[in-house]
Amino acid sequence: MPPPRPGGRQRAGVVPGHVACVMDGNGRWAAQRDLPRTSGHSAAEATVIDVIEAARAAGVRWLSLYAFSTENWSRPGAEVDYLLRLVRRVVRKHAPLLHARGIRCRFLGNTDPRIPAGLARDFADLTLLTSRNQGMTLTVAFDHGGRRDIVEAARSLIRSGAAPDAVDEDAFAAHLPFPDTPDVDLVIRTSGEQRISNFMLWQVAYAEWVFPPVLWPDFRAAHFLECLDTYQRRQRRFGGVSAEPNGDEGL
Repeated sequence: MPPPRPGGRQRAGVVPGHVACVMDGNGRWAAQRDLPRTSGHSAAEATVIDVIEAARAAGVRWLSLYAFSTENWSRPGAEVDYLLRLVRRVVRKHAPLLHARGIRCRFLGNTDPRIPAGLARDFADLTLLTSRNQGMTLTVAFDHGGRRDIVEAARSLIRSGAAPDAVDEDAFAAHLPFPDTPDVDLVIRTSGEQRISNFMLWQVAYAEWVFPPVLWPDFRAAHFLECLDTYQRRQRRFGGVSAEPNGDEGL
């Protein structure tokens, strides 16, 4: 994985290569309408498809969506069961569209034995179906935890017998799941919450973050494009010095 390149102000019109979304606010969306939390999850389906289409049309090459974390297993059993059924229905319903759009689909995580065999099979089927597609890569983080990925990479590195002096960032990254995944350029977390929530911890090290207040079920293509515009107006220095006169020298 190549290191990030230091630079000054982001050039207008430059599209982030890798955008990741923390899809937050489903429960609050439902609560505002006196609906069960499951209604918020169901309403989020339209947003997912809208964002995928918007990202593809904008020229984003990698899109990652945080669908279910390792911590989400602690939610009430009825809600977890509903989410598992909902995700399976969404995958089956939209697989033809994703394939027709030339999108390559992958699932990050997906190791917990509590995942139903049918859902795991659907994940594998969609991955295989779209594996040769050359368009945008869509990574759905399901049963994902950034810390777990780092621990598993360390275990894999140890098992490989790598000498300590041979371990650098590139060597370590090669043992992460999907090591061809580029670093994230932009993270969008909806609902205004400002937390990382154990999401792709290695890959977001130098990402720009945007926290739109809109709840995920209300988030649409126009909001996504606003986030891209915000990114394009940021300075990305990667710890260097801004090329702008009197530019700040922050981290």
